[in-house]
Order: sequence, then structure tokens, then C-alpha cells
Amino acid sequence: MIKIGHRLVSLMLAAAWSAASVGAASAQEVLRVGLIPSEDSRAMLAQSKDILDAVEKNLGMKVQGFVASDYNGVIEALRAKHLDIAYLGPFSYVLATTVTPVEAFVIAETAKAGRTYYHSQIITLKSSGIKTLDDLKGRNFAFVDPASTSGYAFPLAGLLKAGIEPKRDFKNVIFTGAHDANAVAVANGKVDAATIADRIYDAAVAKGFIKADLVHVVWRSAPIPESPMVWRKDLPDELKQRVKTAFLAVKNLNWSDQGQLNGFRETSDAAYDVVRETAKLANIDLKKQK
Repeated sequence: MIKIGHRLVSLMLAAAWSAASVGAASAQEVLRVGLIPSEDSRAMLAQSKDILDAVEKNLGMKVQGFVASDYNGVIEALRAKHLDIAYLGPFSYVLATTVTPVEAFVIAETAKAGRTYYHSQIITLKSSGIKTLDDLKGRNFAFVDPASTSGYAFPLAGLLKAGIEPKRDFKNVIFTGAHDANAVAVANGKVDAATIADRIYDAAVAKGFIKADLVHVVWRSAPIPESPMVWRKDLPDELKQRVKTAFLAVKNLNWSDQGQLNGFRETSDAAYDVVRETAKLANIDLKKQK
């Protein structure tokens, strides 16, 4: 399991943000936003630009985006106060709440589905001969990241419920670090099967990373609440209200793997209790994830 308390990550993030802090007056001048690496970091920043620009305009404050090398890099940056708010996966948010005071405040509603939830999937190539979860035994398998909701926690719970223990039953298990990397790993035969969020799978097909007519979906999860935007609880209440208002005013823009959004909706910590319950079903000790 990965460890959140990587001092090297903390030092690197401190250096990365030091330039943004130079010359800042007592009043905050820059809103520092962390983004999870659901895709390549450069692509993630590029595809988040419209949203961040809109928030900057609505907020009347400079907004800077940052993508860490992994999910826990964002969590560590929040804990070290190098970030003010962040876009976290549902499970990485739950992990974050165990190590630092953060709180979910808005969630995206996708235009395509008109919903604020998504699904985890396990995919394989039809040519692999894998048709059921039981057929995965003895095969090479890829998760995304130990702090990923749809790339680890939910599919792990599904596998365990089906009587499959990855360490015991799979030939090899790897973590690629990104959902689109899992699609590529399956397409290229690096692994026999992999986890992926349904909306990122759709994006991977659209980009030509993998061909839909060659893929078989072995398993699909129950609905998962969408990834939240979270803030540090110690931010000034006035700033938090302005930030929330700025996000709620965003309409009809594209955002990363989610595609076009209708906009953002208010959410709360309680919406992610289902993720906590899934972690229990998957025998994931949140304290040991730190």
C-alpha cells in the first residue's frame, strides 16, 4: 500500500508553490487547486483549463492548477497547506479526511448522463477468453492506484465478494497510476484485465486508445458518487463561500474525463459514506493507507 507521508513529495510541492507565494499580501491572492492524475498530467491541466479559467473569472482571484504524480501527492499537498482546494476521487477524498481537515463542497453533473454518479468497470479483450470474474484467476491484472475509488476500492470489493483475492488468485497485479493507462495496458496486452471508470473508458475509446468492439466488460459496479471538489476547512469562511459560489456559477463547459458538464451541484461529506462502507467491504483499513 502507498504511504501518504512522503516527505520528498511534500518538499517538492513546497518548492513548486513557493513561487506562487512570493509577494503575496496578507490577503490571499491566488487560489491553488490540486487535480488528481486520472489522465496524463499535462492532459489533465489542459482539459481543466476552461473550468479553472471560469472559476478565476467568477471568483475575481488568480487560480493555479497543479497535478501530482499520484493521488496521495494531492492529499499530501492539502495537508501541507500547499493547496487550498482540490479535485479528489471519492475514495481519495475519504482517505484525505482521515489525515487532514478537508470537506467536499461541490460535485460535477455531467451533461451526457445528466447525473452526479458513475461506475467502475473491469475490462478485458474479447480475445482473452475471459467472460466471468472467475476466469480472471491466474491472469495478469491492473488496478489504477490504491487511493482510487473506481480504479481500486470498488472493484476490489467486487472481486472479494465474488471470492477472488487478487494477491492469491492473480498471476501478477500492477498499479498503472491512471485510468487511461489501464485501457492502454489492456489494448496492448500488457495485462489481461484492468479496472477503469466508465466515463474514462468512453474517453479512451474516443481517443483511439482502445477499440470498443474488441472489449468485454467483465464487471460493473453500483453507482459511485462523482469526484468532489474539496477545500481545507481552515480557509476563511468568506473565501469558502466565494469559492463555492464561483463553482456553482460554472455552466456548460468541458472538464477532463467528465466531458461537458451541466454545472456543479452542492454536496457534503455524508454523500461519501457509501465509499467508506465499500472500503470496509474490501477490508481496506483507511488508517493503514496513510
